[in-house]
Amino acid sequence: MNDVCDGGGNRYATTINLDNPLFQELKQKFPSKSELVPGVCSLELVPGQMPWIVCPRRLLALGREQMGVRRYQAQLEKYLLSLLGYPPGTRLGIWREVKLQYSEAEGGTVKKFDYTFDYVLMPLKNVSIGEILEADETAPVQLSLKTITSSPLSKGIQQLQKRGFRVTSDPIAAGGYIVHDYPIGQPSIIEIMTSSTSGGDKKKRSQIAQAFEDAMLGRPHLAPGINYRQVWARMASQLLVKSEVAMGWAGVAIWVVQDVLVDYISQSTGLNMRDFISDQAGEVNMLSFSYGDPLARSATGVIDLPVVELFAGPIAPVPIEQAEKKSSFIDIVRLPVQPPIRELMRLLVNHGPAKYQVVVLS
Repeated sequence: MNDVCDGGGNRYATTINLDNPLFQELKQKFPSKSELVPGVCSLELVPGQMPWIVCPRRLLALGREQMGVRRYQAQLEKYLLSLLGYPPGTRLGIWREVKLQYSEAEGGTVKKFDYTFDYVLMPLKNVSIGEILEADETAPVQLSLKTITSSPLSKGIQQLQKRGFRVTSDPIAAGGYIVHDYPIGQPSIIEIMTSSTSGGDKKKRSQIAQAFEDAMLGRPHLAPGINYRQVWARMASQLLVKSEVAMGWAGVAIWVVQDVLVDYISQSTGLNMRDFISDQAGEVNMLSFSYGDPLARSATGVIDLPVVELFAGPIAPVPIEQAEKKSSFIDIVRLPVQPPIRELMRLLVNHGPAKYQVVVLS
């Protein structure tokens, strides 16, 4: 980020109060601060093995510097933008942590969409009020359309200005006004999927804040583990939905991940990521990065993570009557391998006779 660590958006609870007498030694290293967020981006579970990235900022932090002048991860940013399909020179607005809640009735049941996007990117244009009012309401993300059309024109302009948009009068423009840097066009969704940590053990000092303190003071330190199951569950529940909603908006969704997470997905689900290596975006997209050569980790300073591979493919398989069944990302919710029933029976026998019984009566 080229900035003070903010905890990566998911570790605010680990903030250390340096004014607490318990942290006097740590305070000496940071005398100008009253509180400190542990700057932990990766965990090396086994010495010499690839670390697991646990902070989304470590992979990508958009919207914190001017585009194109980023000191770190510039290669990632450039390649990522090339996959979105926008014409060269397109100015993109960046919104972080966009929560979208929507519902509609269908057959007597209320269907709900309630998800938060890490980043939403959308082209910025100077458009007339008339263009906004005449836009098809089903077009992608006309954020201010309903606000304007439900109010007198002058009130709609005031609401746009209150939200921070610059509006200038232009007698030639449709509606007599121009709204500057208005989001309009095809959106792109960028999701950063890093690994979750276990809570750690306070007695063993393996909680993030404790491990950080010990490391900064030069003591032996023990980090928490990786919560593999939670990582998979979060990705499986969101990967297809967010990719599908981006397609519905004629846009693209890209998941930025680490290579060890890609390997874990291949090992623990029915999805073989090797089937989806690609050089262009598809319906579902994962952009994988790696620490690379272990020796590079001994270098001082920030280590840029090189692009490793793009995995792209369809959400669901092609209908069997149209073509031979192919792999698709829906396989992420399928089991990776079918254990034989003898393995289940072996476990039951090892547990001993059943403690409880029930009789089927009908």
